[in-house]
Amino acid sequence: MHDYNLNTPALHFVVPDDCAGMRFDQALTRLLPEYSRSRLQEWIAAGQATLDGTIVAAKHKVWGGEAIAVSPQSHPAEQPYAAEDIALDIVYEDDALLVINKPVGLVVHPGSGNWEGTLLNALLHHAPQLEGVPRAGIVHRLDKDTSGLLVVAKTLTAQTALVRQLQARTVKREYLALAWGELRHGGYVDEPIGRHPTQRVKMAVVEGGKPAVTHYQVEEKFPGCTLLRCRLETGRTHQIRVHLSSIGHPLVGDSVYMKGPPKCPAALRELLHGFPRQALHATRLALEHPVTGETMEWHAPLPEDMLQLLRQIREASRHESA
Repeated sequence: MHDYNLNTPALHFVVPDDCAGMRFDQALTRLLPEYSRSRLQEWIAAGQATLDGTIVAAKHKVWGGEAIAVSPQSHPAEQPYAAEDIALDIVYEDDALLVINKPVGLVVHPGSGNWEGTLLNALLHHAPQLEGVPRAGIVHRLDKDTSGLLVVAKTLTAQTALVRQLQARTVKREYLALAWGELRHGGYVDEPIGRHPTQRVKMAVVEGGKPAVTHYQVEEKFPGCTLLRCRLETGRTHQIRVHLSSIGHPLVGDSVYMKGPPKCPAALRELLHGFPRQALHATRLALEHPVTGETMEWHAPLPEDMLQLLRQIREASRHESA
């Protein structure tokens, strides 16, 4: 193990003779075994690991005696998350809980491609003590382009209690969803969800997936689409999106889970196809307060983009039936 930290300007090595004939990345892997080969390849590609002062490809052969210079850079996932002054729509707050009405476009937790500007960064600024709570108190998530209610625990005790409620399926979560197609009545989907077998960024109904149950009821019917109220028993990734798509009624605006162009009256087609995100909003949240035991409930009305879409659908539907 080498004695250095990630702020070291550069590490210097000489390629040993027993590395002669190896690829550059292979030699680095031997010299820096504490790093993965993929990480070292990233450094080589970024010019942070050089050979005789020159940027070379990972596959470049070394023959012994060459000078290696490495400037280690930490991956964003290994850095402490930064507090950022991002406005939050706070629906409720006390010493144990924080309930947020998340806007469209806000990523909940840092990850690939979104290491900054997330709800977690905003929470650390709003309540600095959350630095001492895993995931800054986040116990469940909403997709980037899903709006609505999300609860955050402000203490370890509250977080443990909320996670137990989620596991026991006693947290009540309801969503308003605009789905393609005309559903005449409500129902439920009880199908396991797991990672898509070939498209790893997607989820799917798969044998051997985690149990998932979604209940839905019809709120309002339109030509070519239906406004649904969905209630989750479980909280799988993309659950409502996957389940509704699996029964032939994907969400309006959900390009990921759309299976071919749905049938729709001409007057509504352009309107529905033009909606830029999945039409999904977390409208109701109910749970037992982790300290007082009191049952608490919050509601968040539809955001303006979905309200506007519904107004336009109603107007277009009137013209269609006239």
